[in-house]
Amino acid sequence: MNLIRNYRNWRRYRDTVTELSRLSNRELTDLGISRSDIPFVARKAA
Repeated sequence: MNLIRNYRNWRRYRDTVTELSRLSNRELTDLGISRSDIPFVARKAA
């Protein structure tokens, strides 16, 4: 069970990083996120 949960958390993290990375700098700024904040934001989402 722990392995499945860890995998799901990792996938959610990677999906979030991928989606945020696709946004332009302007779109990220509108959301209040800088490009260097993407991993931190993704960890919070997972």
